[in-house]
Amino acid sequence: MAQSLADLTSAGVQRILRFFPESSQAEREELRATARRLLDTHGEKVLTPLRPVERVLWYLASEGRAEDLVEVVRGQRRDPGVFLVAGARRPRLVLPGLRSLALPDRITALERADLKMTAQLTSVEWRGDDLVWGGYAFVANLPRPSGRTIGRFAVLEHADTGERIKLRLRRTKNEEATAASGQALHCYDRTGFEVAVPARRLRELAGRGAGQWFLSVGIPGPGGAYETRVRQREVGTAGHNQVRHLADGSRLVVGFTKDAVGITVQQPPVEVESCTVVDGELVLVARVRSGHKAPTTVSVVEGETRLDSPLTALSAPSGSADDAFRRYRAVFSLDRLTADDPPGIKTRQFKVTFRGAEGRGQAAHLAEGFTTGRHRFAAGRELAVHRDGPGRLVLATRAVRAVVDAMTVTDAGELVLTGAYPREEAAGKKVVLRHGTRFEEKELPVEMADGRFTVRIDPEAAPQVHGPALPLCPGRWYLFFRDVDAWDKSEDVPVTLRPEQVGELPLRFNGPQRAGGQPRAFTVDRRNFDRIFIEPERLLAPDEHGTYRQRILREAHFHKQRKLPLRDAVLYLSFGGKQFSDSPRFVYDELVRRGVAVEHIWTQDEGLPEMPAEARVVGWGSRAWYEALARSRYVVVNTPVGDWFVTRPGQKVVQTWHGTPLKKVGKDLLGSPQSSPAYIAGLPHSYRQFDFVVSPNAHTTEIMRRAYSIEGEMLESGYPRNDIFHAADRDIRAARVREQLGLPEGKKVVLYAPTWREDQRHASKLYKLDLRIDLAAAQAELGHDHVLLFRKHSSVHGNVPGAGQGFVWDVTRYPDIADLYLVADVLITDYSSALFDFAHSDKPMLFFTYDLEHYRDTLRGLYFDFTTRAPGPLLETSEELVKALRGLDAVEAEYRDKYTRFKKDFCEPRDGQATARVVDRMLAGGPHAPASTGG
Repeated sequence: MAQSLADLTSAGVQRILRFFPESSQAEREELRATARRLLDTHGEKVLTPLRPVERVLWYLASEGRAEDLVEVVRGQRRDPGVFLVAGARRPRLVLPGLRSLALPDRITALERADLKMTAQLTSVEWRGDDLVWGGYAFVANLPRPSGRTIGRFAVLEHADTGERIKLRLRRTKNEEATAASGQALHCYDRTGFEVAVPARRLRELAGRGAGQWFLSVGIPGPGGAYETRVRQREVGTAGHNQVRHLADGSRLVVGFTKDAVGITVQQPPVEVESCTVVDGELVLVARVRSGHKAPTTVSVVEGETRLDSPLTALSAPSGSADDAFRRYRAVFSLDRLTADDPPGIKTRQFKVTFRGAEGRGQAAHLAEGFTTGRHRFAAGRELAVHRDGPGRLVLATRAVRAVVDAMTVTDAGELVLTGAYPREEAAGKKVVLRHGTRFEEKELPVEMADGRFTVRIDPEAAPQVHGPALPLCPGRWYLFFRDVDAWDKSEDVPVTLRPEQVGELPLRFNGPQRAGGQPRAFTVDRRNFDRIFIEPERLLAPDEHGTYRQRILREAHFHKQRKLPLRDAVLYLSFGGKQFSDSPRFVYDELVRRGVAVEHIWTQDEGLPEMPAEARVVGWGSRAWYEALARSRYVVVNTPVGDWFVTRPGQKVVQTWHGTPLKKVGKDLLGSPQSSPAYIAGLPHSYRQFDFVVSPNAHTTEIMRRAYSIEGEMLESGYPRNDIFHAADRDIRAARVREQLGLPEGKKVVLYAPTWREDQRHASKLYKLDLRIDLAAAQAELGHDHVLLFRKHSSVHGNVPGAGQGFVWDVTRYPDIADLYLVADVLITDYSSALFDFAHSDKPMLFFTYDLEHYRDTLRGLYFDFTTRAPGPLLETSEELVKALRGLDAVEAEYRDKYTRFKKDFCEPRDGQATARVVDRMLAGGPHAPASTGG
């Protein structure tokens, strides 16, 4: 493969290009000289392998056109890789907003390889005997908004011969195409398709004999038609193979090979008619089509294990008129089949093959009407006589599964799943509903009777292990059975669907009526053939979802709403809508207490946190949210809103922020792996959005003004959220929280609230739970007189081992950590700003800083020497932590002076009046200003 110019440059030079608008003159000269030298040395062939916009970037760099390069880089930050296409026969690139940019034709000319085509399957269904595929197909950066159908086509192409059969393609609207594209410039809604394969055509395919046919879609574009194979989906009917039996004995496998969609015609001479366990033996009955030679052996293979059984002929039943088949039987010892069965929940899957006298193998295809089964052969273990998507026999030894065989929805919108689970396996187990990426868990009630289970799911009020019942947030939720005393999820047994009923999916239903809104839609579907999940619809409507529609809402709807009069309303945004919490919550409480005549509107993200019943709730990014942001007289936030947002005249926007800096932030991260010159350059604009920024102390005021380039007012009022430590009713609040959580009386409450680690990520880019406390050892030592409240950072996703076993309590979804501070007797943290808040309580703190040197010197950096100023011990091991918890009296005595000094440095003001000061400043000069009490 030819090397591109980017391949030939250093990471440092590429970083200069990435952050060119923020680069120094010397860096710009280095980039120009490097690009020019490489072009002179290797010629412009080094530009050819680059993507179209990258060619423009490197060309401008080599020409030293700094101003043009700045504009192009900024445009690509907003929408990477996106451009317009001009020219029907000789397409060329045009950059949005830069049509007048002078570029030579050799740089803007687009080859077919520059215009990537996407064809995605979204549905497979049978309408009578007709097969219908649905999906979308587009060429990137060619949206074709006119919706032309001339030239669009669909074909089935034979994998071996290349023979092509043209199919009817009907254009449809598919809004998923635009959302899935991930870009903001083009609308691909009109690129949907529906391809029908009538029953007549399916019979013709079968008549051509065995073979594989792949589905391709073609659409017109510059220089001719663009064509590609349609790709499968990850889940649901568009992600799984299906088998269709025809009258002539052919089988059609509608499915996927190497991610490509197609039809495989099979005409197997031998099929498995039944496979059952009888008197300790596995008995397989096969039927062989007349005129074909029967196999001699059936092989069952897993790894190094192979069992063979001869096929022996069975006599035809008396009076049978079925001359089309001859039947044979193979028998395997169940003891031998399960002899090396693994322990626990591991699955051992066997491949079943028919073999002839010459030793050649044939897949064990299943006859129409084959029935799957399960046989329990040992405590907790079963042999599953199963099938896969293409309709082949699968044998597996595995943990005994709970298998759903009935799905219903009540009139009230409750999903009811029932199925089989042997009584001896179900004893002592509970049902857990777990999110596929967030790993959040719900613990569901289950009814057990006579080897049957029933699970009822109210998707708008699913119970948590600790905390209030909450709606299911968008994403896939999977069901598991778990031992009630299990320490973690490692031995969870998945709930699956009976194979004969996969055709009943997807099951779509409306949930219960939501307060102040329409019922949400939910879908029950499958993954990995029989793993069922529940998936709520997204909070945002189809015309609100995705990067493109968010841009349209900002540029059109939001600006239209800004022209309308302001309303007497307060819009609250706490951590991007993740919580009803923090200083915005205390501002809300104060305004309600004062009886200020305003409407209260809270932002809620897709995590669906609990919100106050008295307030109106709007989904983050929805039409209603943009309207509230544009027209609310007051906006109270604790994180940035967005660089597109500008405060309108007469509007007050308050930034309460959310922490005292120990770890470096903003401009002070320059030079670290976490720094982004583009983000830093945008800070002055970001903070011009706010009428004033709240600061908790002098230390924060100094750092934030510098690190965030704050030019406007900073109100050093203290954080409203910390008034809770000084409230007269704090003991009453604490008692209410203890009751809500169900905390046992007489036990010491330990709150663990660590921050996240930027270098600990899942493949999905979510932060991992970096757990270094030995929770099992801690429970053994402390469990009889302590409880541990585990509060993960909102950006961290991962299961907390031991939660629900009496010692560890996962309180991540509890609405506000401030309430947890009240019930905690001691705080364990690390570099989290929680330590500055908790210091208001005068209660002891322990610092589990197992990675101090790495965090301080490599990852983030700290503002002061934590080893000398921390108001508690810095501990490196779980054993040290447990020992310190046992000796808290000695810890308090040793660190009393440091604690006092720490409060003086970081907890002033601390008189419980921060919220009043913030609200007074917010309302000052407006229609809701408090009456003057001055003499």
